[in-house]
Amino acid sequence: MGSLYDFLETNSMYVVMLIVLIIWIGIFGYMWRLDGKVKKLEKEK
Repeated sequence: MGSLYDFLETNSMYVVMLIVLIIWIGIFGYMWRLDGKVKKLEKEK
């Protein structure tokens, strides 16, 4: 377990960048799905 803490201490910037990247991918995925739903609703009108 100590090696995990050492890894996080030495690579904390990469861990933060990975978390931010995952959040951005989630936001873009949500927006893409929402856009598809809006286009589908526009077609129905």
